[in-house]
Amino acid sequence: QVQLVESGGGLVQPGGSLRLSCAASGSIFSTYTMGWYRQAPAKQRELVASITTGGGTNYADFVKGRFTISRDNAKNSMYLQMNSLKPEDTAVYYCNARKFLVPTPDNYWGQGTQVTVSS
Repeated sequence: QVQLVESGGGLVQPGGSLRLSCAASGSIFSTYTMGWYRQAPAKQRELVASITTGGGTNYADFVKGRFTISRDNAKNSMYLQMNSLKPEDTAVYYCNARKFLVPTPDNYWGQGTQVTVSS
């Protein structure tokens, strides 16, 4: 089992930066694919970025070139560096851990942290 806790959200002006953190406990962190998702008001939850056990990354088109995902297996932590923030980035951001097991994959979520971009 994995328990996930996000931190680092807050209020920032357009063009500003935030760094989100996700702390994991309860299982072997290094064996999980990690990701950041977000959900804005009246919208579906969507993938922002993911990082594999080997360090490979994938980004949604709407954040490519602005956000950077990383992980530190020694600290059981994952991060999202967000630069050049836009008002449309406003959402609750969720940490996710997945292990692609057969027949039933493991899938865990954090409680979410609010990011608000406004002037």
